Order: sequence, then C-alpha cells, then structure tokens
Amino acid sequence: MAFDIDMIKKVYENMPGRINVAKDLLQRPLTLTEKILYAHLDEGTPEQTYKRGESYVDFRPDRVAMQDATAQMALLQFMQAGKDRVAVPSTVHADHLIQAKDGADEDLKRAKYTNQEVYDFLASVSNKYGIGFWKPGAGIIHQVVLENYAFPGGMMIGTDSHTVNAGGLGMIAIGVGGADAVDVMAGMPWELKMPKLIGVKLTGKLNGWTAPKDIILKVAKILTVKGGTGAVVEYFGEGARSLSATGKATICNMGAEIGATTSTFGYDESMERYLRATKRSDVADMANEIKEYLSGDAEVYAAPEKYFDQLIEIDLNTLMPHLNGPFTPDLGTPVPEMAKTARKNDWPLDVEWALIGSCTNSSYEDLTRAASIIKAALAAGIKPKAILGINPGSEQVRFTAERDGLMDVFRAAGAKIFTNACGPCIGQWARPGAEKEEKNSIVHSFNRNFRKRADGNPNTNAFVASPEMVAAIAISGRLDFNPMTDTLTNDKGEQVKLVEPKGFELPPKGFAVDDPGYQAPAGNSSEVEVVVNPKSDRLQLLEPFAAWDGKDIEGLKLLIKAKGKCTTDHISMAGPWLKYRGHLENISQNLLIGTINYFNEKANTVKNQLTAEYVPVPEAAKAYRDAGMGSLIIGDENYGEGSSREHAAMEPRFLGVKAVLVRSFARIHETNLKKQGLLALTFADKADYDKIQEDDTFDVVGLSDFAPGKQVKVVVHHTDGTKDEIMTNHSYNANQIEWFKAGSALNLIKAQNK
Repeated sequence: MAFDIDMIKKVYENMPGRINVAKDLLQRPLTLTEKILYAHLDEGTPEQTYKRGESYVDFRPDRVAMQDATAQMALLQFMQAGKDRVAVPSTVHADHLIQAKDGADEDLKRAKYTNQEVYDFLASVSNKYGIGFWKPGAGIIHQVVLENYAFPGGMMIGTDSHTVNAGGLGMIAIGVGGADAVDVMAGMPWELKMPKLIGVKLTGKLNGWTAPKDIILKVAKILTVKGGTGAVVEYFGEGARSLSATGKATICNMGAEIGATTSTFGYDESMERYLRATKRSDVADMANEIKEYLSGDAEVYAAPEKYFDQLIEIDLNTLMPHLNGPFTPDLGTPVPEMAKTARKNDWPLDVEWALIGSCTNSSYEDLTRAASIIKAALAAGIKPKAILGINPGSEQVRFTAERDGLMDVFRAAGAKIFTNACGPCIGQWARPGAEKEEKNSIVHSFNRNFRKRADGNPNTNAFVASPEMVAAIAISGRLDFNPMTDTLTNDKGEQVKLVEPKGFELPPKGFAVDDPGYQAPAGNSSEVEVVVNPKSDRLQLLEPFAAWDGKDIEGLKLLIKAKGKCTTDHISMAGPWLKYRGHLENISQNLLIGTINYFNEKANTVKNQLTAEYVPVPEAAKAYRDAGMGSLIIGDENYGEGSSREHAAMEPRFLGVKAVLVRSFARIHETNLKKQGLLALTFADKADYDKIQEDDTFDVVGLSDFAPGKQVKVVVHHTDGTKDEIMTNHSYNANQIEWFKAGSALNLIKAQNK
C-alpha cells in the first residue's frame, strides 16, 4: 500500500467536483495545470476565477518534502511556529551532506560520522513533529519522492528547486524556500501568483541516441534560463505519451533551469506502469477511475494555441542529442555541431570525468541504457578513457541494479560508484586535483553547470547531457565525439562504432530492496526531546528578525553591485558550506562571496565605505550592520537564479541588508526575500542600474504608503553631493506587505498562532 493513502483518496474524491465547478466558472475546457490548481484552492470548491500572471492565490498542497541541507533551517523555523505536529504529510531526506570521494561505503561512513549531530537533529525533530525521515544512503530526495509519494493530480511543495521532478507522475510539484514549507506544515494556506501556461507539444518518438534529457536541453535552449519564469510548462501529445514516467521526470526536473514554476505531464499508461512497479497499484486503480480529470481536456490539446500563453512544438523524430554548457544550462549545442563549436570557443576537448546520476538522471532506466553502451564497448575491446562516476538515485534503484548486474558492468569499466546521494551535482565532490584550478572539461547528466558548482574549480567546463551521451563520451574521452557517426579504435586496432543504447523502462524482475532507509515518526512525540547544543558550529537556534520600525529606511550603504549572472550559488555557495546550513551566523560568512563586483570585476572584494578598504563582502555587511546603518544590494537580470535555498535570503537579512534592488528576479529567490522581511525591488527603468556608483548611500522613502502596485522611491546619494531619485517596482501584495512590517512571514505566523 502507498504512503498516505487516505490523503490521496480524499484528493481524488474532491477533484471531479471541484474541476467541474472550475470549468463552469471559466466557461471553457481546462489544461491539466488548471485542473490541479483549481482542485487545490484554499477555499475548497472554486468560488471565482483567477487571472494568470496577476492574481495571488492561496492553495492547499497535499504534502511537503525537504532535503537535509534545507530542512535544517526549515525545521528550525517550524520549531518557532507553535505547532505540535505537521498539518500535512511531510518528509526529510538525508542526501545533500554526503561528499563523494572514495566510494559509496567509505563516503557514507564518513558522512555519518561527520554529520552525526545534524542527522540526529533531523531524526529527532522529525520524530517530534510527525515527519518521515529517510536516512543517509536511502537516496536522492526527488527519486525517493517519485518512487514513494508522487501521485497523479497531486500538489506538493519542497524545499529544493528540483521538487518539480514529481511532474513525471503528473503532479504540480513546486520548489520553495523553507519559510513556505513552514506555512504549509503549520496548517496555513500557501500563496502563489497564478502561473502563466507554456504548452510543449511533442510529436513523433525518440530514437537512436536521443533521450528524454535532450527534450529539456532543447527547451532550455529555446526559453533560456529565465524564459519559464512565472509559468508552468505542460507537455502533451503523442510524443509525451511515448515517454516513460522516469523520462518525464527528467524533463520536469530540469525545468527548474528555465525558471519555470513547475512542469507536468498528463496521466497515462507509463505512469500507471510505474505506480504498479513501485507497489502502488492502489493509487493506480484510483487514478484510473478519474483519469479524465488527470489530464488536460481533449479540446485543449486539439487547439493548444487557444489555451496556452506560449506554445512550443518539438518533433522527437528529428530531435538531436545535445550538450548544454559550459557555465549555463541553456547554452545548447547539438552533438554533431560540438566539434566546430568547441574549437571556436576554445573549450578543452579532452574529457577527464563523466558523471551519471543526480536527481535528474539516476533511475533504473537511465542506468540500463548507459550500461548497455559500456557493456557493448567492453565486449568490442574498448575501455573508457575518462573516469566514470555513478550516483544511483535511491537504495531501491541501487539494490535492483546490483542484482541485475548493472553495477558489475560499471565496475568493469573502472567506474567510481558513489553513494545514493547528490554528490558532485551539488559540489559535494572531493575531486582530486581540483585545487589546481586547471582548465578542463567534464560531462555529466546533472541539471546545473554553473562555474565552480561541481568541483569548486572555476575553470572546469561542465557540459550537461543524457546518461547515454555521458557514457559515450566517457568511452571516447572526447567532447567532440559523435557516436552517431564516429568510430573508435579497439585493442586490436580495429575501428568500432558504438552500439545504440538499449534499456528497460522498468526492471524485468521487478524492484527489490532489503532496507530502503526509512524511519517512521514516533507514535508518542511528547516524549521526544530536540536538543541543540548552544556551542555547536553546525546548528543554531534562530532569533526572530526585528519588525519594521514604521519609518523610511535611510543611510543604507552599497554592499555590492553585482555584475552579470548572480545565482543562489553566487549568493550562498554550497559545497563545503553545506555543513553550516543549520547555523545562520556561520553560513552568513559566505554571503555573496562568489558574486562579481561591478567596480573591480573581482569576487568577494568590496569597498567598505567606513574605512575605504577593500574587504570580503560579509565583513563589509557586518560593519554596516554593527554601525547601525545597514546596506543595500544592487543586482542585474534574473537575480537569484538557481536553487531554492532560502539561506541566500536569510544571510543578507542577518547581516543587516535592508533591500535588494535589481533589474529582475528569479521567482523563488524573490519570494524568499519577501518571506524574510527584506525589500525586493526592481528598477522601473532598467537603465538606472548604470547610475549606481561605488560609494553611494541610499534612502528608501515613502514606506508609510507601501502598497500593492505602488512604486517605491529610492534616493541615491553620490559622494560629489549630487543625487538621483530612482523609481522602483515591486510585486508585494497586501499579505506580503504584512510580512515586511512584521519583520518576516514567520513572525506573522507566530503572532497568529498565539
């Protein structure tokens, strides 16, 4: 039986009636996205229609998922909310803190020892509040969710941007910051601006070397890293139905890289097969009874241009395998064009590492297709020239793959088998030689390839590809290798062409596992004590942020003017800093240290206006905070792209930043800033970004009239005595303005619970 079956049953009982009412209100057929959203309104049965891209809407998600790096701060906040138990089914997954170094067994043992304090905290706080805990080694959060919790037509949020992976089973699954998760776990409605809709019509069928990953690599190339902002991407068509559930999940997963709110597919036979294979036939049976409500209406898909705000069509018959990168996941190059493109851009052609895994591509199907290529190559007398790394998605996948001989194939190729965890995908990789910072290329089946993300080396050119293409490049050792046309020399001097990948959608013998790694919450939580050592450097209880004093904010110093791309990796790095995710004071020492300063084009060196010295960013922020003046951040386009990590909002708040003024925001980061009581503002005239000088001081005025849709004035004082009055926009609604006034959304929740 599936987890939380009574909750799923209730969702399915309510869906048809609510969707029928929504159709009557809108007087038209509905997309799948609209059906799920209108079925999860806080008001229950829909009472009104909502305008895409404009209306703020309160929803009631069915569940919450958290990974260990973000769960720490989320649960530290939840402990302040005044609740005895979570209001919806929730889980924590210990997958981010395990460093890939020596191999699965050694790495897992080291992680359990190194992170024992954090794991004990997460296990105990989960017990205390009725949360399921997946232990270290159990698997990557999104693969585990897909195998155990995701269900067609459901709505969930998760404290990781790749929560969207669950769209592979027809969910609306959305990545959020921890404060949003606290809202839902505390029984509060969750707010989201009604998203716009991007339809992607898939025709034809994948063939040869092309994989589901190539669909999202193509979409990322079309839409860029911010083209999906504020929208849900809904895939449909004969091509969509031909994909496996895990293939669909891969596509939805990397939708985070185009800024999309989430992505999803309609319920079909591949989802039913996956549910039954993962021992959830009860869910499949219930879904079959209401399957017309678990997909968009036929009229929508027959004339999609009438119902979607944007439409993309991709012919899978002609789609080519892609390599996206380096340094940004939307820089797509078809494999046949890589040789020319790489030489033109001076990308290193020799590939040192090829990595398969991550939450994006670590399913049984992915491993079988990659293994088929490697097995055939070894049989033909060809050994991989690049080092191959494997991260299985879950203990269930690893155990099954071990039983079926897939791991033996990888070992025969000299592969490094890492733990069922994120590892290199999030910078948790002790790569030998990375400290030399030599220019090199790697390929991986992950989702992001920002500079320094995988191994900490700013000169590593990382390229995103399907597991199949990663395997082929591992064998050739060359970035410019095209397995569709090129040959390799075997141990007999013969020219050999790699065989096309073949795999299994699901294990022919079924999934198997001895110990999946799940800990159910304690029955009597009143006996559970959550202890945080006040001397710990890993965990720190939170102090509430101060409420707004009702006055204009004056005398803010410029902390940094960020130049170009500024992702959450730049604002709050992962890698070695992950260990401080539960300690706000310690992790704040990484604030903006990866961001390029516009005025000297260096990272982590800004002018301290109090001393005229150039110092690290956190040091300057602390100096302004302790002097009682605070600071302001200036940013460029799509500021805060990438991870959902709310630390990128909590750290500036902790260090005295009062406002962030940018050309445009990424969705999750903008919400996180609002939740923590910061002012998130955008230039009304983007050219005003150029007016900001290094020694500027700022006043944010007229805040007594802070209101939805009303511009906010920022007065910029230059050192020569002149000033500029800059008008800024914001997207705060009335409730979000109350977060600002209270000092944070959590402060407001605490006050309401009292």
